[in-house]
Amino acid sequence: MLLRSILRCSASSGAPLLRHTRAFGASVISGTEISKDVRADVAASSAEMLAKFGERPGLAVVLVGDRPDSAKYVSMKKKAAAECGFLSIEKLVADDVSQEELLSVVAALNADDEVDGVLVQLPLPEHLDQKEILRSISVEKDVDGFHPTSVGALTRLGEELRQRRDTFKTGKAGNVPCTPLGCIELLDRTGVELSGLHVVVLGRSNIVGLPAALMAVHRNATVTMAHSRTKDLPAVCRQADVLIAAVGQPEMVKADWIKPGATVIDVGVNFLPDAKKKSGMRMCGDVDYPGCKEVAGHITPVPGGVGPMTVAMLMRNTLTNAQRRVERLKGSSMYYA
Repeated sequence: MLLRSILRCSASSGAPLLRHTRAFGASVISGTEISKDVRADVAASSAEMLAKFGERPGLAVVLVGDRPDSAKYVSMKKKAAAECGFLSIEKLVADDVSQEELLSVVAALNADDEVDGVLVQLPLPEHLDQKEILRSISVEKDVDGFHPTSVGALTRLGEELRQRRDTFKTGKAGNVPCTPLGCIELLDRTGVELSGLHVVVLGRSNIVGLPAALMAVHRNATVTMAHSRTKDLPAVCRQADVLIAAVGQPEMVKADWIKPGATVIDVGVNFLPDAKKKSGMRMCGDVDYPGCKEVAGHITPVPGGVGPMTVAMLMRNTLTNAQRRVERLKGSSMYYA
């Protein structure tokens, strides 16, 4: 009754409608559910491509060694690719593989016309030059978006979009980093329009922070990048209409860092001791979720927030590459997702 009364008063006075109050807490953005929708969209487009042109997206993953965590991530990607109707290729190589041998594996996948996406699962053994390996992946198949040319293309994209009077679209982004792309997709599907908003990106990594800031700028947001050297960091975060936390510090962002009603996207994956858990550890994000949830308007949980979106957007990037390949071969637009 109280919330309805507030809404009626706001409407009658001409003031903006309040979507959330502290008493009721934030709306939880479920990356688990949204990622299912994204993957369903990708699967439908993949099936249409196969039916119409006899072509399907192909994703190749290279796994070096037998690290359990890397093997788990590769298994998740293989499962998602199968669910989307992709051709899925896995290349397993020993952890003592030479630089030249691994480069040869990547070169063969670059040359395979059925492969639209190539990724080398990180981290790599210390004796390998990770930078050279990532640069060896064809730019057209760089679904992780880590190649220097892909990074440059994302930077350059803003001027091109402004010339076309267009904005950044996740469904046509091409090869850009999957985790920040997933953040933008979460905002889109939650109805958060970034144009004109103040977005604070907490963290400056090449994988999340920098590309997330660029994507937000390409949506006409006003962007502040904050990090460990930022003076009065809580005050900077409190200015954010949208806060993207990707700093890698467990529960660093407290409730009094959040502007009431702000949208909080928590990218962090951390672990803290917890005697109640069988493993003795519990997963948490960069945000103090219970406290911030009482202040924010929207918030992502950890787990179940940004994490599932990373794999979903990897599928989206692979599909986009396949659509572009079909366009070159068949001369027909395939932008369905």
